[in-house]
Amino acid sequence: MEVSCLEPCVQLKLSREELENIVDKAKDWALMHGISMRSKVSFNKNQVQVLPFTLLPSSFPKKHFEKVKNIQVLLNELIHKVAHNNDFLIKSLKSTIGADSFTAKLFNIYETVYKEGFNQTLSLGLFRSDYMLHENQIKQVELNTIASSFGGIVTIISQYHKYILSELGYTDKIKNIPENNPINGLCKGLTYAWKLYDNKKAVILFVVESITYNICDQRFHEFEISKINPDIKVIRKSLKDLVSEARLGPNKQLIVGDLEVSVVYFRSGYEVEAYPTEQEWEIRLLIERSKAIKCPSIQYHLAGTKKVQQSLAYSNALNVFLKNDNIIKQIQEIFAGLYSLEFNNETESVIDNAISHPKKYVLKPQREGGGNNVYDKDIKLRLESMRNSEERTAWILMDRFYPPVQKNYIVCARNEPFEDNHLHFSNVVSELGMYGVIIGNHDNVIYNEEVGHILRTKPSNENEGGIAAGIGAIDSPYLIS
Repeated sequence: MEVSCLEPCVQLKLSREELENIVDKAKDWALMHGISMRSKVSFNKNQVQVLPFTLLPSSFPKKHFEKVKNIQVLLNELIHKVAHNNDFLIKSLKSTIGADSFTAKLFNIYETVYKEGFNQTLSLGLFRSDYMLHENQIKQVELNTIASSFGGIVTIISQYHKYILSELGYTDKIKNIPENNPINGLCKGLTYAWKLYDNKKAVILFVVESITYNICDQRFHEFEISKINPDIKVIRKSLKDLVSEARLGPNKQLIVGDLEVSVVYFRSGYEVEAYPTEQEWEIRLLIERSKAIKCPSIQYHLAGTKKVQQSLAYSNALNVFLKNDNIIKQIQEIFAGLYSLEFNNETESVIDNAISHPKKYVLKPQREGGGNNVYDKDIKLRLESMRNSEERTAWILMDRFYPPVQKNYIVCARNEPFEDNHLHFSNVVSELGMYGVIIGNHDNVIYNEEVGHILRTKPSNENEGGIAAGIGAIDSPYLIS
């Protein structure tokens, strides 16, 4: 597969000693400003280490950046409408819930509250739509509707890249790094939802992991909320904590301890590991039954599944939700080829093609959080093993993207898998994400904004690019013509 190249923003010509000195300074700046996380290798609640980041911002075409920036509010509204279309959700997920127990449990919660009637009709979405460049186009990788992370840290990384360019003597290039403050936009959404709940004594609940590695990013949200409105109190609890601490009040209020909760912000709950027992599933149902505003609500959560994304790529699917032909065209242009693995003749030919040409595809399950996809020869093995099994309907196939390669330095803690890369101008590829905030109910959208962006960069020979997983690095776009 022939891959194009992009010129790096700076061709650094430094001696090894000069490079080591600038990397040391960059690491110290990063640690002192919160570009960090707890170590997964040697976890210590009282210590953090550098989150992998790029020494320099990475080049990204301005026209593609602006295209997806402008389309984010349209995607927010589309996912909102999908989430409130019961027939579409059922039709899209029908085969998947028969083959995937995790999605089935989420869907059972949705069905329960749908039939009972929602005690809170408002939903808050903090979304992130991710993209890659491919053959001089920009294509959507996925749209995240739960725990869309790094909004706090990318606000800081933009500041860092402006600092490092200045430090290296390239102040003239700073203007090509776009302004970026997603943490403020995301937290305005959370505080606006708190205000809509209309109880000044109610708190915002962050549902978090029992052990939190990405602590800095989560705390940035908490601190920004306090900055916007010091009267708002934030509490942090895991689903396990909530088993013994949460209950419903007489008017379906969500009560944790002796505090009423206005907004529930899920930073956990998208992975199987968050539900080790049935009790955690019961708490998720209790939260959905409550009057608290959920971010995301169960219907938003389901609207972000890979299978729903694939269903939206069918021809004429968007016509169910959108009436403006120009908007439909704009959204269809960013969609990749997405293929269901249900049992029919069309799918059999797609599977044959994927088995013969696995490098053209990615095989994706209904999972979030990175590290779940299947690539290359493993696609052939997996498809052959489940070809005659219902298991295959829990997966989708997607066209694989081959974004342009460029050179950059990845800076990381000493125990990361590419710890020596910070001394090498290595081949990397990038993935752009756009953040959006939406609040609304079945009939109305009250608030809809695009609020910022993230660039994640990884070595070009890596398939996965999760930052928290230690494979990718956090980055900023350097816009080029």
